[in-house]
Amino acid sequence: MKNLYAILILLIVFKLHGQTKISGVVTNAKKDPIVGANIYLQGTYDGGTSDDNGKFSFSTSETGTQTLIVSFLSYETFTMVGDVSYMKDIVIKLKDDVNTLDAVVLSAGTFSAGDNSKVNVLKPLDVVTTASALGDFVGALQTLPGTTTVAEDGRLFVRGGDANETQIFIDGIRVFTPYTPTTNNAPTRGRYSPFLFDGITFSTGGYSAEYGQALSSVLLLNTIDEPDQEKTDIGVMSVGATLGNTQKWEKSSVSVNASYVNLAPYNTIFSNRNNFIKAPESASGEVVFRQKTDAGLFKLYGAFDASNFELTQEDINLPAGQYIKLNNNNFYLNGSYSGVLSDTWRMQTGFSFTNAKNNIKFGESDIRDAEKSVHSKLKFKNRINNRFKLYFGAEYFKTNFEERYNDEFVDNAKYGFNNNIAAAFAEADIFISKNLAFKTGLRGEYNELFNCFTLAPRATIAYKISSKSQLSLAYGDFYQSPSPDVLKFHQDFEPANAQHYILNYQYNADRKIFRAEAYYKDYNSLAKFSGEFPSFDSNFTNTGYGFAKGIDFFGRDSKSIKNVDYWLSYSFLDTKRDYRNFPEKAQPNFANTHNFSAVAKYWIDDWKSQVGFSYIYASGRTFTNPNKPGFLNEKTKAFNSLSLNWAYLVSPQKIVYASVNNVLGFKNINGYQYANTPDMNGNFNRRALRPALDQFFFVGFFWTISEDKTSNQLDNL
Repeated sequence: MKNLYAILILLIVFKLHGQTKISGVVTNAKKDPIVGANIYLQGTYDGGTSDDNGKFSFSTSETGTQTLIVSFLSYETFTMVGDVSYMKDIVIKLKDDVNTLDAVVLSAGTFSAGDNSKVNVLKPLDVVTTASALGDFVGALQTLPGTTTVAEDGRLFVRGGDANETQIFIDGIRVFTPYTPTTNNAPTRGRYSPFLFDGITFSTGGYSAEYGQALSSVLLLNTIDEPDQEKTDIGVMSVGATLGNTQKWEKSSVSVNASYVNLAPYNTIFSNRNNFIKAPESASGEVVFRQKTDAGLFKLYGAFDASNFELTQEDINLPAGQYIKLNNNNFYLNGSYSGVLSDTWRMQTGFSFTNAKNNIKFGESDIRDAEKSVHSKLKFKNRINNRFKLYFGAEYFKTNFEERYNDEFVDNAKYGFNNNIAAAFAEADIFISKNLAFKTGLRGEYNELFNCFTLAPRATIAYKISSKSQLSLAYGDFYQSPSPDVLKFHQDFEPANAQHYILNYQYNADRKIFRAEAYYKDYNSLAKFSGEFPSFDSNFTNTGYGFAKGIDFFGRDSKSIKNVDYWLSYSFLDTKRDYRNFPEKAQPNFANTHNFSAVAKYWIDDWKSQVGFSYIYASGRTFTNPNKPGFLNEKTKAFNSLSLNWAYLVSPQKIVYASVNNVLGFKNINGYQYANTPDMNGNFNRRALRPALDQFFFVGFFWTISEDKTSNQLDNL
């Protein structure tokens, strides 16, 4: 028995003698101790945690080269490889994890929405639950700061730029004809259904080097990667109907959406200033096919729409009115693939094809436009480590535009252009810490039509000044070709140029956000022409210039008041430019000095309803009064509009929705048309240009049929 005890004691002694003690201290970058860090040898059960002083120690029987792992929440995992005999009294400094939710965000000039966004300013759901939006992306975005209220147009005018300076992309690929055509003084709408998208990024300036051919802004729309369920959506509205269906398989899915809109019943009930011979009518369809692969996702998006109308529009110079007829057909195809090449490499590629045709009769003039455009892109991303990410790629744009013109004096005149643009870009995200980050990029473009090469540097720096707030600075150089209405007559140009300077402050707390952003834009090489409109006999130059400066404020709060979600926006804009047919530098007639919007939504449990309102105010816009000396010498009265909406949840899958735009019936004026000749007193008479529809009343019933009977239709909207 004594011998057995002796053997056991010897074994314990040998075991203790064969163990190595590992010790050290864990701190952060400021040398403050980290309490509770997890320390262990990889592939073993040997380890421990740091104490109140950040110190740790544990013993191991492992020998030779081993891997020591140190981890703690919100810090990057530390790895040390070496001989265990040297792992004594080591000092380990953990770096902040730059991927945590409280890390700094490179967001100057950008509003993002989507599941992958750290800062959600506007949600995709807001597109169809904001009273003034009427289910249109542009309508919802016009409640954000930086946009200008141009009620008779309907497109995005951003920070002193005209609508052609904003470009739209779907899954990173260019949309060349994003809006439906319309007549004078009647706002257009975006072509694409919001139900097929789950992400929005709206850059009001200083955007990534990946995107070009936009002087002011880009709007990025991302289609849904994976639908949550099979379902059928049915909508019956006061102006038409919609039908959608989604089918899912193990690795693929298809979503189909179709709609038909006809304003004839509406025009019968609510008279307007246009005498419609045929009310606006449109039919559209969209398909999204998704296929998962072992390493990525392929998406194919196709959309087709056809629209037409015929009317006689009131005109002060034509007693019988101005006759207008339009037929439009538009086809858009977009394919994209994103995939993983390795642990650190990803790639994305895509293409788009657009075929758009317009047949327009304007009085005695017969105009036929045809545009075919292609965009292809290849992009790579290399995550070298958590603190350094590299993006680079190349893309190609090709546009063929042709116009044929006939009237009583001209027989089959032909105008147009072919433009090919090749571009390459590179950009890096550099995170010094979770409080300090940089983005720097360079874009190069060769424009074959102008035989011109441009280089556009861009940079952003962001610094987190507290746990919930940060400051950002951004600079960018941007180039864009003149618009087709100019290029079809003249091609001897240089690309227009704009330089952006942006200072941004952002506060982001739980369901609360506040942003303030000041900016300055410097324009050069803008296209100019003689005459009222660009024509084959106009004189064209590249000598236009201008500036835009201002400050934007935005605040959103969905926490402070129970069941209430609201946001407020205000923009101050000071801008002047000399471009197109301007005789001198002046504030353009699409720019408002002051823009304010307020949106609120309230959920009433007892009524199973959401009620909301949108109020929009915009100060007057410039116009030229020929009875007084000067150019753009007066301003219209301010624009006001109050819109209301109501959504009633009949059941978890059925909803009734109603909205009224401009419920108080404000008599807004978009501008004035003056007579071509003076009256007997030498004065030029005028008529006010009011919106074609001062008020718009919309009612709809939406029904989702799905396998998931608990699906909430209000969320699906």
